[in-house]
Amino acid sequence: MLVTTPAIVISALKYGEADLIVKAYTYSDGLKTYMLKGVLKSKRGKFKASQFQLLTQLEIVANHRNQGKMEYLKDAKVLHSYSSLHTNMVKGAMLMFLAEVLKNAIREEETNPQLFKYLENSLMWLDLHDKIANFHLLFLLNLTRYLGFYPDADAKDFTYFNLLDGVFEINSVNNYCIDGQSVAVLRQLLGINFDKLNEVKLNQQSRANFLNMLLLYYELHIEGFKKPKSLAVLNEIFS
Repeated sequence: MLVTTPAIVISALKYGEADLIVKAYTYSDGLKTYMLKGVLKSKRGKFKASQFQLLTQLEIVANHRNQGKMEYLKDAKVLHSYSSLHTNMVKGAMLMFLAEVLKNAIREEETNPQLFKYLENSLMWLDLHDKIANFHLLFLLNLTRYLGFYPDADAKDFTYFNLLDGVFEINSVNNYCIDGQSVAVLRQLLGINFDKLNEVKLNQQSRANFLNMLLLYYELHIEGFKKPKSLAVLNEIFS
């Protein structure tokens, strides 16, 4: 079926000498994989490699066969031109990290308009703002809402957060109950939007500890999720 849909580039892997394999999260059909023939060598082709930089927002025309195989693009154009995401070194490191998390976390070939809109709006916010040291923390926390394991905040004043069940506890009930500074940061971030991030004051160590807790939370709730390799680069940027 020929589909015209917004899409967000999750990854672009060189294949052979001239081809690209692009994973994109589409508004119409969820996660899709496309084979782009000759894009790395052709100067007059329909596509340019620069269109498929990480987390670029596109409008694509594709023939979706929906058989679990690679699809083929008919056309693609940049839908939102970022002003800083691909030119700012700090934002570039964050994009690499976020794209790797999304590649590990999103598996479904089915439409999820709310998740797509969340990604779209979050990336636009990141592009337009400069104070972003805590952006990835709130991004990953809020992403869990669309992946099905957002923390239950009903008892957020309790001492422990149970990573296994996603709830706050009075006492430690398993080996995945944590307390201390990371739980305090979690309380601060629950329920806020990106415009409130400046009110959350964290040092480098608190930020790194909370991020490690979040990634463990992802590992516990998404089968096969692996800690991103780009984490080391991100930590270096914000050290």
